[in-house]
Amino acid sequence: MTTVLTPASPLTAADRCDRCGAQAYLRVVLISGGELLFCAHHGRKFEPELKKIAAEIQDETDRLTAGQLLPAIHPMAAEIRV
Repeated sequence: MTTVLTPASPLTAADRCDRCGAQAYLRVVLISGGELLFCAHHGRKFEPELKKIAAEIQDETDRLTAGQLLPAIHPMAAEIRV
């Protein structure tokens, strides 16, 4: 995904995925206005479509490799096979 080059406020634990409610790690600013938030899973799943409609994509998925546990990130983590 493309990372936003302009300063943007960091995503927090209060920012939730618009698809499943998990913690959001991607903010998609739409060309038409507004924004969508996605967890890493749904950000990857919808990446091709999002790139077509996004003015900017703020990708903070690199924070996931900073020692956080997978079950705390996505409610379906127990079903995800890595």
